[in-house]
Amino acid sequence: MRNILFIIEYDGSRYQGLTRPGNSETGTVSAKILDVLKKMTGEDSIEIHYGCRTEPGVHAYAQVANFKTESDMDTADMKHYLNRYLPMDIAVTAVREAATRFHAQLAATAKTYVYRMSISDVPSIFTRRHTYHCFKRPDKKAMQEAAALLTGSHDFKNFSDSKSSKSTVREIYGIDIYSSAEEMQILLDADDFLYNMARIIIGTLLEIGLGIRKKEDIAGIFNGTLEPSPPCDPKGLYLQEISY
Repeated sequence: MRNILFIIEYDGSRYQGLTRPGNSETGTVSAKILDVLKKMTGEDSIEIHYGCRTEPGVHAYAQVANFKTESDMDTADMKHYLNRYLPMDIAVTAVREAATRFHAQLAATAKTYVYRMSISDVPSIFTRRHTYHCFKRPDKKAMQEAAALLTGSHDFKNFSDSKSSKSTVREIYGIDIYSSAEEMQILLDADDFLYNMARIIIGTLLEIGLGIRKKEDIAGIFNGTLEPSPPCDPKGLYLQEISY
């Protein structure tokens, strides 16, 4: 049995996330990939493991996945086959053999998201579908001060929509904010993310940057005395990297 690792780039605009809870994969990125893999290998029992689950509308520059197969097809041929039959908004950028015990989710040590936000007067027509447009320039310093309160190990239950009974403690290694005349980017690097955690953190930082709330609200959200901000618009959010 071979263990195949592949890296995927996708535009999540028209999908109901990478996967969906339960047994229904209808309308997901994974459903499209799984359908092509089954046809490629002739195997109906393929199970795909992903490094990081992304929510509806969120994109990925480098999603990592693996599956096991009895197929003897060359990895280069697999790559060509997948890119030939997958929709135009999903691409496989690399395919290679992995160690037998490699698991894309369980072996991951860090995950990085980037949020792209247009801050120009008029957003470019070539990027506006995949970049959130902010009509007022956020206060970068205020956002950085708030970001410092979020870094480290915390219980992020109140910064997520997680319904899990498992631990909701996560460690954010860093939040970096970059800006130019045209665009602001927010990078979040953590050991893992709860459901909608990245979007709610970014939404909270944006409201602080726009003066809607204060950085002191971070403590209140952590202890449950204040509600978090609404999740940011998913069209500007990308899974940038998964580390192993």
